[in-house]
Amino acid sequence: MATWHGAMDHRGFHQGSFNSFQSSSSDEDLMDIPGTAMDFSMRDDVPPLDGEIEDKPVSSDLEVGSFPCNLIILSENRSYNGGGIGSSNRIMDFLEEPIPGVGTYDDFNTIDWVREKSRDRDRHREITNKSKESTWALIHSVSDAFSGWLLMLLIGLLSGSLAGLIDISAHWMTDLKEGICTSGIWFNHEHCCWNSNHVTFENRDKCPEWNSWSQLIISTNEGAFAYIVNYFMYVLWALLFAFLAVSLVKVFAPYACGSGIPEIKTILSGFIIRGYLGKWTLMIKTITLVLAVSSGLSLGKEGPLVHVACCCGNILCHCFNKYRKNEAKRREVLSAAAAAGVSVAFGAPIGGVLFSLEEVSYYFPLKTLWRSFFAALVAAFTLRSINPFGNSCLVLFYVEFHTPWHLFELVPFILLGIFGGLWGALFIRTNIAWCRKRKTTQLGKYPVVEVLVVTAITAILAFPNEYTRVSTSELISELFNDCGLLDSSKLCDYKNRFNTSKAGELPDRPAGVGVYSAMWQLALTLILKIVITIFTFGMKIPSGLFIPSMAVGAIAGRLLGVGMEQLAYYHHDWAIFNSWCSQGADCITPGLYAMVGAAACLGGVTRMTVSLVVIMFELTGGLEYIVPLMAAAMTSKWVADALGREGIYDAHIRLNGYPFLEAKEEFAHKTLAMDVMKPRRNDPLLTVLTQDSMTVEDVETIISETTYSGFPVVVSRESQRLVGFVLRRDLIISIENARKKQDGVVSTSIIYFTEHSPPVPPYTPPTLKLRNILDLSPFTVTDLTPMEIVVDIFRKLGLRQCLVTHNGRLLGIITKKDVLKHIAQMANQDPDSILFN
Repeated sequence: MATWHGAMDHRGFHQGSFNSFQSSSSDEDLMDIPGTAMDFSMRDDVPPLDGEIEDKPVSSDLEVGSFPCNLIILSENRSYNGGGIGSSNRIMDFLEEPIPGVGTYDDFNTIDWVREKSRDRDRHREITNKSKESTWALIHSVSDAFSGWLLMLLIGLLSGSLAGLIDISAHWMTDLKEGICTSGIWFNHEHCCWNSNHVTFENRDKCPEWNSWSQLIISTNEGAFAYIVNYFMYVLWALLFAFLAVSLVKVFAPYACGSGIPEIKTILSGFIIRGYLGKWTLMIKTITLVLAVSSGLSLGKEGPLVHVACCCGNILCHCFNKYRKNEAKRREVLSAAAAAGVSVAFGAPIGGVLFSLEEVSYYFPLKTLWRSFFAALVAAFTLRSINPFGNSCLVLFYVEFHTPWHLFELVPFILLGIFGGLWGALFIRTNIAWCRKRKTTQLGKYPVVEVLVVTAITAILAFPNEYTRVSTSELISELFNDCGLLDSSKLCDYKNRFNTSKAGELPDRPAGVGVYSAMWQLALTLILKIVITIFTFGMKIPSGLFIPSMAVGAIAGRLLGVGMEQLAYYHHDWAIFNSWCSQGADCITPGLYAMVGAAACLGGVTRMTVSLVVIMFELTGGLEYIVPLMAAAMTSKWVADALGREGIYDAHIRLNGYPFLEAKEEFAHKTLAMDVMKPRRNDPLLTVLTQDSMTVEDVETIISETTYSGFPVVVSRESQRLVGFVLRRDLIISIENARKKQDGVVSTSIIYFTEHSPPVPPYTPPTLKLRNILDLSPFTVTDLTPMEIVVDIFRKLGLRQCLVTHNGRLLGIITKKDVLKHIAQMANQDPDSILFN
């Protein structure tokens, strides 16, 4: 049997039975989602065909060779109303009703966007036509139109509630490492002292109700032994939280690790990863995210909250047939859910919508924009109602600067942008190198040990420094703060020498001992954060990158801001200062520099621009500082792009071999479709089906001997005139269903893909008519079509495959995997790094 090499294979189908879905393959290809290795071979589970996602706990050492194959039932885009079983010509056309499973997709395959949109148009047209016939049909039409908004409401409510739960739990467990509240174990440190009657404003973090571990164990908080006890308990709690997090991920939901954003981007582009957005993943990620953040590791919860929100969206889609049965419509919902995730992560609903549009979404129509806005609004409102920060503010780092910025300050802001770009490029290269080492060495086989070692190092180095001991969010909040008269932080330990001051403002003052001490501690914190974040991101626990990146930039910005402040104080007569900064005036705001530095570093790592600036001013409430934020974000992107084109999420997509066609990059090579199509010259001929001359046995033989996801149908092998394209999965399910419904269908029955079938002689087996599973309008290009056009077609239409013809004769096929391999080859990269269809 002549075979053709294509990237449309799906392993595990064998001859003659739908039960072939549960057979295994010898294929050893593995795919690594940051946190788990996925076996490309088929699962041992019989896939449920009831349209429900069935997530099962996976127990392994994060090298998962068995996953539930959960098949989501989709309606077909053509009506299944063939001619029925004709007694005269004994032709069986059993597709009078949609067959469960026909038109659905296998795990680790790409959806057909064109077919899914066509199905949705047909469904909508049918509902519209029926709405004119009866009142009940009209009510059904209205409810169908309203279902999208109802779904957005539910996603916003659930996402906001889970985010509030995560925030409150993480705050309490972070403080648990240092002590406990005797008046109520459920109070964190801040809330414990709020309820105390023995606390002053200057010492508002010290109250008799809050006891450190040394006070509980040895009844004192003074002396070296008490310090050692607190140190030991801090490290012990950190290790316990990290161990619980990695163990739960490993045993119950390997997909719950990492930030999830690279996989969300890939799924939104049309790729199928069963269980990645399932209920087990949601439950375990919510629990382990709290544990991971509380362990004190250099990670954040903001990125994983996007994954959590998308899990909510995917699960709630199953309550609505409109979205449960259509993969393209479901991805519109997931785009809106991603916006809701960022909305609750930062308290930035508009930034969330722009983040979904700029960073993660592949297909973002105007209707999705409106619904994303509504979902983000509801999620932010829900979070505000819960009030997890206890300050009646939605924003995470509210700032109130009293001094406007000056034009000259654009120079240090741009310097911070350059630093952010350099840090972003350095981080991406080193982190990808470390993750590649984890994938290709024995290190990847011991995820628990790796997490515990990194946690132990982080905790041991963090405890002696007060700026690394606190949670990263609290550190950023303190760095953004503009010092006031009542601030007791070391960062605000200035020598008070007042000359003139406007109401509500403090003049620039000489730094005191506390400020210089804080600068040294912040410098050490910066070094630790830069190094430890490289090894933390990508471990087998939920780990976000937004907050660690912002911390690095905020520290660098605060250091530069204090330096500029002291320079302006001692040298206010310099030409660069004397025109706008007089002695005794409040000229420089170090907190503003921290905010700009945070935006620069986050932009350097993620390459976000518009959404980043909007998130930052929503995050801080500093709308008047939008120009410095824009300057820093744009500079960091330019610098980082000069050193490497990919952001951290795109780099992880390429590292893991996901079939993601980046829409932002141009294909500039002068190759033709005939250079990329399979089969190549001297290769075996293309495997095809004929429209009216193959038996059931012939088709089953082709299915069992090949691994392709579909087959072109031609008039005859001699003419090679193209008729259409049929999916392997649809063939298997249709033949199996025919065998069950019609006893006369045997291996020698002829399969017809034609509109009309010729009469059959008596006493011959009934024939099988499968025209209604045939795609009669597959996308085709000629062999001389430039690959630049072919790549654009794949990007903009979301194709799985494209057939190549010459003067109407079928020559070959180009799949999405072939396109990705060709792009990698043209970029001098390893084409075999593309692992999936």
